[in-house]
Amino acid sequence: MRIYATSIAALTCVATSTLAFTPSHLNSGSAVQRSVTSAALSTSSILSSPTALASSLSADPAIAELYKRRTRPEYTPGHISDPDYVRIFDTTLRDGEQSPGATLTSSEKLEIARNLAKLGVDIIEAGFPIASPDDFAGVKQIADVVGQEVFDDGYVPVIAGLSRANEKDIQRAWDAVKGALRPRIHTFIATSEIHMRSKLNKTEDEVLEIAVKAVTFAKSLGCNDIEFSPEDAGRSDPVYLYRILEAVIEAGATTLNIPDTTGWNMPWEFGDLIKMLRENVPGAEGVVFSTHCQNDLGLATANSLAGALNGARQLECTINGIGERAGNASLEEIVMSLALKGGTHFSGGPGTGKLYTAVNPVYITPTSKMVAEYTGMKCQPHKAIVGANAFQHESGIHQDGMIKDKSTYEIMTPESIGLMRGESQSGAGIVLGKHSGRNAVGTRLRELGYDYDGDKLNAVFKRFKEVAEKKKGGLDDDDLESLVSDQAGSMNELWKVTGLQTTTGLSGIPTSTVKMLGPDGVERYVSATGTGPVDAVYKAIDQIMGVSVTLESYSMNSVNEGIEALASTRVVIVPNTNGPNDSSVMDAQTSQLKEKKFAGSGSDTDIITSSARAYTSALNKLLTWKMRRMANESKDTTGAVDAVAIEGEVPVVVAK
Repeated sequence: MRIYATSIAALTCVATSTLAFTPSHLNSGSAVQRSVTSAALSTSSILSSPTALASSLSADPAIAELYKRRTRPEYTPGHISDPDYVRIFDTTLRDGEQSPGATLTSSEKLEIARNLAKLGVDIIEAGFPIASPDDFAGVKQIADVVGQEVFDDGYVPVIAGLSRANEKDIQRAWDAVKGALRPRIHTFIATSEIHMRSKLNKTEDEVLEIAVKAVTFAKSLGCNDIEFSPEDAGRSDPVYLYRILEAVIEAGATTLNIPDTTGWNMPWEFGDLIKMLRENVPGAEGVVFSTHCQNDLGLATANSLAGALNGARQLECTINGIGERAGNASLEEIVMSLALKGGTHFSGGPGTGKLYTAVNPVYITPTSKMVAEYTGMKCQPHKAIVGANAFQHESGIHQDGMIKDKSTYEIMTPESIGLMRGESQSGAGIVLGKHSGRNAVGTRLRELGYDYDGDKLNAVFKRFKEVAEKKKGGLDDDDLESLVSDQAGSMNELWKVTGLQTTTGLSGIPTSTVKMLGPDGVERYVSATGTGPVDAVYKAIDQIMGVSVTLESYSMNSVNEGIEALASTRVVIVPNTNGPNDSSVMDAQTSQLKEKKFAGSGSDTDIITSSARAYTSALNKLLTWKMRRMANESKDTTGAVDAVAIEGEVPVVVAK
């Protein structure tokens, strides 16, 4: 698992202070910073325990102070003892994975969940357990592992599972999360007029009755932490929301999540809605109000913060803002907004108006990079906080200002979110080429936010040497990160391309001969023809691996400029229905079976090789997923192996 360790030490003040994020508090020439950075480099090897913070591991007081997490109120369902504290609810592993093509393996989900715990989010929504046996197993693994890991400051995340408002879903969710020290069931039903009429075909009274029965059943299972969401609350009648929320509070709900499911609301509208609900729902003082805002109009973060201004004390969000359609509110944007402005711009709600979280922002960059790699969904360069250009300056005027005082154009330091700029952009003189050693590559990876060692570093270094031999002028940062993404797709490598030759042209038939090493250690080769060289390669790979899939999308980008630029390829495949690799799963929104999608990426200076590596990576993910699913089915004794739509019930899901 990639855990950011050494670069965090470039901070010279505690990240929990608002001033810690301002550039004026980073004096690169100070003796204090040189001492802290030097000491941090010697502590990276001891950050091995998933539940230990560097504050407890380091003998250096300066390092211990940097890693110290802000104290949070003791967790109680439905109550926060400090009215200024804002809980962060991360739904990357549930709503985030609903992004088309964002398929995650169970091992990848577990690594992301562990990084979210290091980040310090209060609640991790681990998935939708009823969707498939694989989803159930993934949620259960996170609950049993991450939900049991208590950090040295007493923190352990709440593990939540999503369910529709019916007993079968709720029972399945409870079975998945009950192994956590702090389990939560999150159940929902739509409440807007258009959803109730067109989708549910139910009256307001019928929906209210279903909601109450769902919460009552969840409580009867022994769950004392129940979250209820009225789907599409942003377009629902407030008076009806008063009725249904009062009823679920009486039934036992402890958190009321108010979703702007379609991203329809303006910030002032959504803020007013939260305020009205808090003031008009009987029993509102005994629950925590939450927000879940979609980004269809680009206002998800703004709406979430408007909710906090008006009394919401749980904000739901995802790493990099991934999610359905245009995505969700971005965790990094919410956390840094509250870190910079929470103490001064949120008066008017409950408490003193000095809002804060206990998220440690120095883990933002490594968690963002991990999610981007594992989902295959890269951040746009200008993405706030974590985009590649977020701390880049090209304009001469800006560069002049940055040289004189970094606070002229940066409202926070890159080090405060775990991105150590160091000397990498001030002419350190290190060029990574074919003569570079493992230490040079490892050092640059750490500067970029990848704390690799052992087998992972060896794998990246081996690939680096292969590319460096063919690429003149050395590899820059983009090249190196592309190779890291390439290796991330090789975690579950069953098949590997060991040889490749293609012929093509205006007068000939494109032909490819591919040689592959299988999981049995035997090399096989096949020749095939196609409409082009890439198509011929893919047909040959299909024959060797014995798969039947449809290539849904294919994209290739040049990592940088020039004839010797590294090519980065990404593909998305869908297994053919009733084929040998059928991967039907329940769609979270329609409850209908659909084929699961698998994404893969690959990099090389040769575009055909890059394409072959990406395709093989996606197929390896498919085969690994299929093997794990077959293993789960053979072990399942619950009678719920095959997830199917529930007869007589209209399928609903929070399309948040």
